[in-house]
Amino acid sequence: MNCIIIDDDILSRKVLEGFVEKTDSLNLVGSYENPVDAFKAFDNPEQIIDLIFLDVEMPEMSGLDFINTLETPPMIIIVSGQEKYAIESYEYDVVDYLLKPVPLQRFFKAVNKAQATFQEKESISRYPEEIFIKKKNATLVRIKYEDILWVEALENYVTVNTAKEKFTIHYTMKAIENKLPPAKFKRVHRSYIVNISQIDYIEESNVVMRTDAGVKMIPIGKSYRELLMDDLNLISK
Repeated sequence: MNCIIIDDDILSRKVLEGFVEKTDSLNLVGSYENPVDAFKAFDNPEQIIDLIFLDVEMPEMSGLDFINTLETPPMIIIVSGQEKYAIESYEYDVVDYLLKPVPLQRFFKAVNKAQATFQEKESISRYPEEIFIKKKNATLVRIKYEDILWVEALENYVTVNTAKEKFTIHYTMKAIENKLPPAKFKRVHRSYIVNISQIDYIEESNVVMRTDAGVKMIPIGKSYRELLMDDLNLISK
């Protein structure tokens, strides 16, 4: 992700620059002491800014005022010495709000949130909304992603399962996984890929899906459980 830093505090900028340098997913293309100078980062049409680390209290123009000047703002992570702007900043749909001095671990957590959002956007733009499956009679059947519940491995074949029917094709799990948008489909077992939006519920070590024929219990492999939980929009008691 191409990123810029806007902060009038030189020490804070240097710390953030050092953190960015330690982060493989980030490419720093500019570091500015005020929003007015930062406008030059948007002058190059071939250079897309994906993420801004933005202070709030700055002379001439505040960070929040700067966001208002952008027609289509990139992702924003607020980095401020004041807690009082936190609630207001989320009205601007910021990715995260970091309080100075920022610990490296907290910085990484915020960047990971931005990276997840970035990958989801890339996934949506990269993948179409459906796949076509060729049947034995050469008929092409269109299946929307939203209709796929799970994919199951069967030796040298896989079955693509919808609520009403399933399609068996000569394909590997790895190959079919590459055809599906990773933001929507997750491997939960070496033999199963599930559509996260179609999960009915999860209990113990099983994902539960509902079809017209009844309930399908899909096992969650130990090595996949943590990754699955990280991808869920989880709210705990």
